[in-house]
Amino acid sequence: MTSNWAAFAAAEPDFARTAEERFGLFTHHVIATLRKDGSPRTTGLEVRFLYGELWLGMMPNSMKAVDLRRDPRFALQANPGPGTEMAGGDIRIAGRAIEVKDPEVIARYVGEVAPPEPFHLFRTELTEVVRTYIEDEKYLAVRLWKPGAPARTTRRT
Repeated sequence: MTSNWAAFAAAEPDFARTAEERFGLFTHHVIATLRKDGSPRTTGLEVRFLYGELWLGMMPNSMKAVDLRRDPRFALQANPGPGTEMAGGDIRIAGRAIEVKDPEVIARYVGEVAPPEPFHLFRTELTEVVRTYIEDEKYLAVRLWKPGAPARTTRRT
């Protein structure tokens, strides 16, 4: 089961806001895609939260775009930032990236973001969102959301 960002935000508004704020702290993040042989590839990219979607934009024919066109599965991790504080915790998102070909959707995105052209544009279908953080200076907390189920938090000391 998958879901778009708007459905996640409707189901878990505080969690979604925290994730967007965390990604908003830095411009560049890390995406993992699958190479032709099935091994992982990690590369940097910028993400946008617009119109109820999480968007991934990429240079034309970049290896990550080639990977996603072949196998749309991805994992995305928010930039941890400098040092070891990881303000706002560690946010990871997994799902499928669907390339957008509709000229009207692309034009709307370009009007908002003004990316260098040409580019590949992907919208995402989420399979999970995870936040790992320190709670009450005592617990390692992991909050997990998957489509069709409420988020749940586990804690370890």
